[in-house]
Amino acid sequence: MSLFENNWNNKNNLTAISTLFLLFFLFSAFLVSCEERPAPQPSPVWGTQTVDEGFDLPTIQKAGELIALTLSGPDTYYDYQGRHLGVHYLMCEKFASSLGVRLRIEVCRDTAELLSRLADGDGDIIALRMKNDSLSAGWQVGAGKPLLEQALQEWYHPTLFAETQAKERQLLSLKKVKRRVYAPMLSKSVISHYDAHFKHYGRRIGWDWRLLAAQCYQESTFDPEARSWAGARGLMQIMPATADHLGLPRDQLNNPERSIEAATRYLKELEEQFADIHDRTERQNMVLASYNGGIHHIHDAMRLCQHDGRNPHRWADVQQYVLRLSEPRYYQDTLVHHGYMRGQETAEYVDRIRERYKKYRISAR
Repeated sequence: MSLFENNWNNKNNLTAISTLFLLFFLFSAFLVSCEERPAPQPSPVWGTQTVDEGFDLPTIQKAGELIALTLSGPDTYYDYQGRHLGVHYLMCEKFASSLGVRLRIEVCRDTAELLSRLADGDGDIIALRMKNDSLSAGWQVGAGKPLLEQALQEWYHPTLFAETQAKERQLLSLKKVKRRVYAPMLSKSVISHYDAHFKHYGRRIGWDWRLLAAQCYQESTFDPEARSWAGARGLMQIMPATADHLGLPRDQLNNPERSIEAATRYLKELEEQFADIHDRTERQNMVLASYNGGIHHIHDAMRLCQHDGRNPHRWADVQQYVLRLSEPRYYQDTLVHHGYMRGQETAEYVDRIRERYKKYRISAR
């Protein structure tokens, strides 16, 4: 072997040894790094039964909102002339107030959805009797909320349900509107002190002024100081939220002309929602029903009416479904988007206005 070949082999051996040493060093460093590195922690998963305790009472109070899940129904939750009612809703409203937070209601389709959404963290509590528990009205609190559950147990007492139910009945009694009852006509040809306003603003929307007068009498018996338990005020019993929508200052709710003017604008808005009803009388009936019972409930009744092969543009047909929206088989139907309705009062509201309008047409010109 030549000297050159010998040197070449020595160099190769040194290179191999160096490479092996380097690989051994890197592998050792990797093992040490793995031993020192903490094991990865699983990320919290939103939407499981294990809910972060950070969503308990202190966080709810900091956010300023209690989210309650419930179903639509006469004892649970429903909308009535711009006011939310239902015994469980009213109790939950009191409970939220005791916590110093506002209440937000999320209406579910059935109990399966209630439980699923509670487990997913979409709500804090189910405001509905889910279990036989006299200490908490049978409500169910979301997992991981022991402080909220404790607050509920301390707040609730067994007579609360009956007390709240009695309060709701009182609200819905015949004395729900405080008003002085004036005569339906001042003389044989003069309906009220506000006839000039009815005529002026009736012309603006193309309504017979006597129909507006008949509606006004049904609302307030011509008392500009009338006030309902729900907060509606004035001749046309406009709710504060509706006044805000119409740009009517709340301090003007009892002003006769401003009340009539705002009400006619609202009637016009509602009428535009029924533009596909070509018969004017039928369209006005739908508008009057919506003014009293809420346009969403009337649309629900129209969908049910059409589904059953009846005429959704005819009030006599729709009225039957307005009445049926107080029955579970109807207000729980998938066609119904806004749940339970006290339809009897809305049906009577339209009928009484129409009957008075007939009398006014004969007497007033």
